[in-house]
Amino acid sequence: MIELEIQTGTKNELVDITLQVGDAVARSAVKSGICHLFMPHTTAGVTLNENWDPSVKLDILRTLDSMAPQRRDYRHAEGNSPAHLKAMMVGFSATVPINEGRLVLRTWQGIYLAEFDGPRKRRVLIQVLAG
Repeated sequence: MIELEIQTGTKNELVDITLQVGDAVARSAVKSGICHLFMPHTTAGVTLNENWDPSVKLDILRTLDSMAPQRRDYRHAEGNSPAHLKAMMVGFSATVPINEGRLVLRTWQGIYLAEFDGPRKRRVLIQVLAG
């Protein structure tokens, strides 16, 4: 298992980790298989989406904010219930095929760490499996 450590910079953000994940796959020497990513946190997630136009990230974050807004009536004492809800919506894992030793991502596709309770130091666990 490979572990990435990513420092996030703001409360809510999508951090493009495509290059770091691709480097991990290259170091694994697996030529064909899958790369499975897991987020071991409850207020952050991992997802794939467009990485060409930065306004897409803003649209995603704004939409998630509208779906899980900060409110006073949440019962969770830490005050970060919206972060837990957003992380659930985004998800805690992703799987990407590997071919010829590289991630099979198409034009404009990237892998994101989705931060909802930052800034924090986050870990992303990567398992590269030959297939």
